Amino acid sequence: MKKFLLFIFTIHIIKATHAQTHDSTDIKALLEKESATWRSGDVKGHAACWHIQPYSRILVSTADGHCNDVPPAHMINPAPGMMGKGGTAVNSNYKFCIRGKSAWVSHDELSTTADGIQSYSHEIRMLEKIKGHWKLTGQSIHFYKPE
Repeated sequence: MKKFLLFIFTIHIIKATHAQTHDSTDIKALLEKESATWRSGDVKGHAACWHIQPYSRILVSTADGHCNDVPPAHMINPAPGMMGKGGTAVNSNYKFCIRGKSAWVSHDELSTTADGIQSYSHEIRMLEKIKGHWKLTGQSIHFYKPE
């Protein structure tokens, strides 16, 4: 009986680990898509990455110490000229906390404008699994100057 229970427990752990790995891969893909659609000006594609909720919040700290409280609606319906300025972003140092249909992820981002200007940020993203797909519900971005 003990061997059977150990077997069931092991199978459960393997399934949970596989699900977590699959979710983290899906979340990374979503974050990469969200970044690319913002830079390319793909409003519809960018909006598809988000699921704005009454509790959604987007806070952006600038490298000079200011904080901007960005209306979440700007993620799905941005003001003209906010998006589509080109450039690239490279995310690294992902750390995940996935609990069922909710997750938060931290990562670092190196952004490069179309003109070659680089900026660095630490980011925290809040996500929910909606109808089987991960969607962003909030974020906190902290720009900094590397030493």
